[in-house]
Amino acid sequence: MATKSPLLDPKSEPVIDPMIDPRTGEYAVIAPGHNFKSVTQKIAGLVLTSNTPLGWFGGLTVAGGIATMVVIAVTWLFLKGIGIWGVTQPGAWGFAIINFVWWIGIGHAGTLISAILLLFKQTWRNSINRFAEAMTIFAVVCAGMFPLIHVGRPWVSYWLFPYPNTMNVWPQFRSPLAWDVFAVSTYATISVVFWYVGMIPDFGTLRDRAKMPLAKYMYGMLSLGWRGSTRHWIRYETASLLLAGLSTPLVLSVHTVISFDFAVAAMAGWHTTIFPPYFVAGAIYSGFAMVITLAVPIRKFYHLEDLVTLRHMDNMAKVMLGTGCIVGYGYAMEVFMSWYSASHWEFFMMWNRMFGPMGWAYWILILTNLAIPLTTLWSRKLRVNVLYLFILSFIVNTGMWFERFVIVVTSLYRDYLPSSWGTYRATKWDYMTFVGTWGLFTFLFLLFVRFLPMIPMSEIRMMLPQTKIRKGGADAETVCEETT
Repeated sequence: MATKSPLLDPKSEPVIDPMIDPRTGEYAVIAPGHNFKSVTQKIAGLVLTSNTPLGWFGGLTVAGGIATMVVIAVTWLFLKGIGIWGVTQPGAWGFAIINFVWWIGIGHAGTLISAILLLFKQTWRNSINRFAEAMTIFAVVCAGMFPLIHVGRPWVSYWLFPYPNTMNVWPQFRSPLAWDVFAVSTYATISVVFWYVGMIPDFGTLRDRAKMPLAKYMYGMLSLGWRGSTRHWIRYETASLLLAGLSTPLVLSVHTVISFDFAVAAMAGWHTTIFPPYFVAGAIYSGFAMVITLAVPIRKFYHLEDLVTLRHMDNMAKVMLGTGCIVGYGYAMEVFMSWYSASHWEFFMMWNRMFGPMGWAYWILILTNLAIPLTTLWSRKLRVNVLYLFILSFIVNTGMWFERFVIVVTSLYRDYLPSSWGTYRATKWDYMTFVGTWGLFTFLFLLFVRFLPMIPMSEIRMMLPQTKIRKGGADAETVCEETT
């Protein structure tokens, strides 16, 4: 029988649920009953176990098979050229740019959870920040591939960087495409460093608990001599705060720079000042949807419901609700400005998006990005319904992909000159490349959850009641017993 919060039905006799705080009615961040030893054993045991689940091998095999699709598609692209794609004139941007913006957006939630929520001292982030950071890095790996293969000559992609050369050729710094190079490379670098620094204490724990010599050697090397001394903890906390401070502006700047790819162009549907906040909100919206997509199977498959609780699901759904409202405001302003601007081109662009040959894509994004999420996430019952959130996360990310499709394609295929109007039809190579990146992302993520701690042991231990200062002082004997 389902347990109700006392605040949901005040007239009935409240049923005591250990996962609900009776003072606030909120779900607990960590299930009661854990101590230092149980947390360490549960998380470290997932990495150091010698009995790898068969389901993991099956998932890795399927993901690896799907990832080969991108290898085949990109190899054929290098042999034949980008003519195998569906890009034409005037629709010179297609799946490559759509997928690039979509994957970069997905990575934003990991940086927000790990950096911004750390600075705001939101301790509920501790259970999900590690695999959210991993999601960021793997999403950037998938995204970074598309601009390189889209330029047509990827073997000279290093020309995008300013470096001394005998040709005296420099990038065009007034082009937002050159800004992308610096924004995404900086974002990827800071994300990897932040992710690695956060794992150093856990690497020390895995080194001390590992039985196999190879595992002990590898985790010992990655732990950088971590001994858990006061000096080590001071330096670790300082480095974490500095990296969080560096990462925070990147959450806003990276997708802002990517929005400039469109906003600085004199193209109806692109040339608008609302794109930077609109893109950032959309990135966080889709990113949190992807975190839910990953969190639900992880907590079920590895029995982590006591560490990734309904409190996390509720909070992530609230963030999605807030950013979804901002995205909806952006859609409304696009429609309003197409009328208020009194521009014939803007009005036709919006009419064509809604009712033109590709109007179906616009209404799919309205349904999946606004109609379904923003009418259901107000309900707390649905925000803590794990199955519903899992399905909704796929719906939202489908809608966010169609948003990028609508922005890129419907603004290009019918431009200012009717005689040059065309259409856009993706080819099998476009689909293979996109689906292949899904396989690559899943393959990398499965390797991560098997060989690295997906939940930070050190941060979870800091949240336990045993770490709180109690009147009369802590029981030293009890703490020592629970730590061993």
